[in-house]
Amino acid sequence: MSLSTVRGTLSSLQSCREEIGTTMVIVTDVAIDLAESHATGEETNPGIKQMEAMILECAKLDREINCFVEIVQQVTGEVTSQQPEAMFSLSATVKERFTERTALLSDAELQKHQKVVAFKDSIKNTLNQGNEETAENMEELDEDIAVTQTQVNFTCPLTQVDMVNPMKNKECNHHYDEGAILAMIKARHSQKKNCRCPVVGCGNTNVKQSDLIPDQILRRKIQSKKTDGNRT
Repeated sequence: MSLSTVRGTLSSLQSCREEIGTTMVIVTDVAIDLAESHATGEETNPGIKQMEAMILECAKLDREINCFVEIVQQVTGEVTSQQPEAMFSLSATVKERFTERTALLSDAELQKHQKVVAFKDSIKNTLNQGNEETAENMEELDEDIAVTQTQVNFTCPLTQVDMVNPMKNKECNHHYDEGAILAMIKARHSQKKNCRCPVVGCGNTNVKQSDLIPDQILRRKIQSKKTDGNRT
């Protein structure tokens, strides 16, 4: 097995992970639609439960692919500094380490997967919002304040335009566009510095990628705003 073949395989697996991520976004959207159209809670809605099971299966596959890629990269890095004959044992070494690593993984850890957390937060927020709308007369809300708050929430503090893929910081609850905040984190880390939250007045001095959660509900609101704008 040549290193070029290995790199090609890893590239294909990374593309596969991207497809899994897209699938998880779609599943979350379907679950949000179910939550919005049913008055029953999450625990008694079989459709939402099915979507949750699908999210967990996707998270498990994503985790296994990520684990495999990490091990392959580690092993190939080791064999390149050894004799050429070491390449012949690469496949066996990868298989052995992958088996050992996956044996230590638990299904409970899947609950911490970024998109699983985002799924649960989205469903919880949607159900809570539905309950609030049932209990209160929404027409009594101050529409001007609601519009102003929505506009602020839609705007990325980095790009100053509507977000495309909003990410919520679970530490300070601020939102940023995914591409912008990840680029900022990468740039700061390349300078050996922490990334401060770009929201003025925020005390979060260390924004980490692991703290960012996709906000599916906000993304749908932004898309709905754009659709309404196009109609007018």
